[in-house]
Amino acid sequence: MSVTIYHNPDCGTSRNTLAMIRQSGVEPIVVEYLRTPPDADTIIEIVGNAGLSLAEALRQKGTPFADLGLGESGVTDAQRLEAIAAHPILLNRPFVVAPKGTRLCRPSEMVLDILDNPAIGPFSKEDGEVIIDETGKRIV
Repeated sequence: MSVTIYHNPDCGTSRNTLAMIRQSGVEPIVVEYLRTPPDADTIIEIVGNAGLSLAEALRQKGTPFADLGLGESGVTDAQRLEAIAAHPILLNRPFVVAPKGTRLCRPSEMVLDILDNPAIGPFSKEDGEVIIDETGKRIV
């Protein structure tokens, strides 16, 4: 089974998602998308497979989203792709591609829905939030 995560190591959500994948017994392909941005076709594919539009896949916080006018009406997908190519930080994260599907894993526990082994045992996020308790029950 191959799992790919489009990862930002500076993002807690991304780190938590990566930790859950690894705890499931899988060593994923880790694409640090800020260093190695996916091409436009890959972006279209992963965003579409996740059931999102390009507009929904854009990150606003901590990005040049507003400065580039990406929230204005009339912005095209071609313009969004051009902006992501110039500023990869605009692509929200982490996207995970797995045999069971593709997800934008925000919150990070969404990754459990697409892992072959979602019964990963107890898991707490970096901030201490319990996702799976010591009995294996997922806390919702």
